[in-house]
Amino acid sequence: MKELKSTKEAQEILEILRDTYPEPQTVLNYNNPFELLIAVILSAQTTDKQVNKVTKDLFKKFKSPADYAKLEAEELEEHIKSIGLYRNKSKYIVKACQMLLDDYKGQVPSERKELMKLSGVGRKTANVVASSVFGEDAIAVDTHVFRVSNRIGLADSDNVRGTEEDLMEVIPKKLWTPAHHWLIFHGRNICKARNPQCSKCPVKEYCNYYEELKEDKS
Repeated sequence: MKELKSTKEAQEILEILRDTYPEPQTVLNYNNPFELLIAVILSAQTTDKQVNKVTKDLFKKFKSPADYAKLEAEELEEHIKSIGLYRNKSKYIVKACQMLLDDYKGQVPSERKELMKLSGVGRKTANVVASSVFGEDAIAVDTHVFRVSNRIGLADSDNVRGTEEDLMEVIPKKLWTPAHHWLIFHGRNICKARNPQCSKCPVKEYCNYYEELKEDKS
């Protein structure tokens, strides 16, 4: 296991990312905690842009857990079939909404452990909802956060949970939520999965991946 960046180095990296991406917030469109929950469930292995296209009409037709809970999964499929894994997501959403009605009086719970009891809600989804609408400090590790943090050296893990724990260790708690967004934006704009734009990267001098590239070329 490689040595992680120090807390001081992590803060310096995050300061640069903060200046580069000054408005860290989810790009998913939503009006309330329930809509965000639905949007994040839909976003797995799908772009936020595509989710927003689907939810633009979806949220006009279905506004509450009760609206979804009375549907058959096959009915919901017709409204979200342009999204990847739509059949499974339809089942998750209908069941999650039934659980919200049965166990939470139709309200989205604010605590991560309660959110994770809902159908289709894993740790990442729970972290996004808890941090974005309920103010809980959390780092949601999606594919961008996983890739960027391990490349830079803020984490050194081959799995999502280990990456989250590494980030929680080197990043001050008060920065967990914005750091999640900074890393996502950096992954989308510069530190891409294929052909990362290292020459344009504002944190390349801190980056383990960039350092290895330089060594390979020398």
